Amino acid sequence: MSDSVINHIASRAPSPGGRVSFFRLGGTRTMELTELHTRAGRLALWLRDLGIERGDRIGVIAANGLEWVLLDLAAIRLGAVTVGFDPAKFDTDTGLRERYRLGVLFTDGPARAPGSRALAEIEVAAALSDDGRVLEPVVYSPDDVLSLKLTSGSTGEPKTLTASVGSIDDDLRAVQEMFAHGDGDNLLVFLPLSVLQQRYWTYSALRWGHDVTICTYEAAFPALRAIRPTVVMGVPGFFETARKHIEARMRGAGADTDEATARRDGARRLFGDRIRYLWTGSAPASTGTLAFFEDAGLPIFEGYGLNETCIVTKNHPGAHRRGSVGRVLPGKRVILDAEGVIHVHADHPVCAGYEQAPPGVSERVFAPDGTVRTNDIGHLDEDGFLFVHGRADDVIVLDNGRKVVVRPLEERMKASPAIEECVVFCPTQTRLVAVVSPAEDASGPDLERAVAEQLALTNAAFGPDEQIRAVVVASPRFSVGNGLLTSQLKPRRGRVLDAYRSRIHDTEGGIHAVRD
Repeated sequence: MSDSVINHIASRAPSPGGRVSFFRLGGTRTMELTELHTRAGRLALWLRDLGIERGDRIGVIAANGLEWVLLDLAAIRLGAVTVGFDPAKFDTDTGLRERYRLGVLFTDGPARAPGSRALAEIEVAAALSDDGRVLEPVVYSPDDVLSLKLTSGSTGEPKTLTASVGSIDDDLRAVQEMFAHGDGDNLLVFLPLSVLQQRYWTYSALRWGHDVTICTYEAAFPALRAIRPTVVMGVPGFFETARKHIEARMRGAGADTDEATARRDGARRLFGDRIRYLWTGSAPASTGTLAFFEDAGLPIFEGYGLNETCIVTKNHPGAHRRGSVGRVLPGKRVILDAEGVIHVHADHPVCAGYEQAPPGVSERVFAPDGTVRTNDIGHLDEDGFLFVHGRADDVIVLDNGRKVVVRPLEERMKASPAIEECVVFCPTQTRLVAVVSPAEDASGPDLERAVAEQLALTNAAFGPDEQIRAVVVASPRFSVGNGLLTSQLKPRRGRVLDAYRSRIHDTEGGIHAVRD
């Protein structure tokens, strides 16, 4: 594995020049990548003194920050396995250490549970002298485990799976080939570092010498103005919110400013003047939002992948088709079965199956040769671009035998600025009912009027079997905190159904607002 990215950053100091920054609302802390590497090595020695060895698991439950990054890099230097927990969904008193076989668990909250330690120890340990001690470089094989992933999932308890070094290397090399990150680039990362792919961009910076800035989701918009990134990594929900900010500014533009100019000016004020491209994935992006940013002069490239597959496809400069999720990456193969369900085979699979999951789940997802059944439905066009139409579970079969794919209906409803999320159900196999989560600034009669107008537009665009007969307006809005959104801001369909089951079944027609 002479070209292994992970082996490179485990054994070599980065070239001088690149920097990592940590943005907070109170200010920005910037560090040379060479200094980050040095501190991670000192921390690795400290962890070794604690008894952490190769293959041991280091848990982290904390908001994005320097300590998170140092722990992850120190684990790589030791050959340990990082296990990230989203602080919005876990706390240290829920038996994490025993359930996930952790050697130690670091938290930025109270370290009450046995085996947990305060995150504040990390930076202190990373500043200690190495006393002349050195770490023997760890050499990884493609099948070695770098991290344990917890699937966000849309229903039920998280499943767990290990992530192989080979799968991560393949992703990072493919991304670098497509986008050529380098000197002058600054990648903004604000999604939780508990998600392995968000840590990719620090690995990329250490390998190829570009800058990376890390903050929390709440600080993302102020960070845009402060750091002027060249690349922004975000989920569709973030870009839909950004679009609404820009559109609000457009409405405030002078009457003598044409719409195209107002859109470009608004985008530049929000994102800065250095954007090279925007990256989105993890959930379907609406065609309207994609078109909006492209028309604003900000190329936005959608991709596709799962925890079980890593990145499978990606649009990129020179190979971009709006509405698709891009062409298949080198080392991956997409196979469509007779029902149109997408299966993914990889030269270096993420893993062979779930480590923890309900009985029978691994066998339904992972074939013996490692091929993954994604449960997504799609097609490949004549040029090899993949189009994803929705989840196989989200295809509704009516009592007349007709099949309805709900994703286009949901996207059409979300075209309204008043609607942030939409989930369509079919409680009786005869009629469709939508549950919508309103935009943050939408409420009262104006909200209900906007929902009714969008419902009429949606129904006019679809056939008789695809008519939404009723809409339930959720209150409170879907959020990660109330369990109705994943950490990637995707609706948890099963939990939405559980929360609004009685209204979905009892609602006859029209708009029905749930009152707090």
